[in-house]
Amino acid sequence: MQDRRQSAREKVLFGGVAEISKSGPAMDCVVRNLSEDGACVEFNSPRDIPDAMQLAIARKGRSYLATMIWRQANRVGLAFRAMVTDPPESDLAERLRRSEKKKRQLEQRIKELLSDG
Repeated sequence: MQDRRQSAREKVLFGGVAEISKSGPAMDCVVRNLSEDGACVEFNSPRDIPDAMQLAIARKGRSYLATMIWRQANRVGLAFRAMVTDPPESDLAERLRRSEKKKRQLEQRIKELLSDG
């Protein structure tokens, strides 16, 4: 198989998050190799991997708009179309904010109940 990449890829083992759409769920993935132009990414499940996604690589502090070039089982080759300047917030960050808000509300309610008694 002929390698048609424009730039050499570096073997890595980084955690990543693929965001399918702003309202859709994020999919955790593992970045297996990386270059300026693309990456090889592995997902837990070969199902529901879209042709286009936004790939955030926290360890690199970067996020890319990417298009799938090839697919083999649960691995895909992505070509980067553009780097996104502001990396997307993960579902985890949003859940953490909601959890902290709920905690503050519960603490306030406990104070109210204790002061009534």
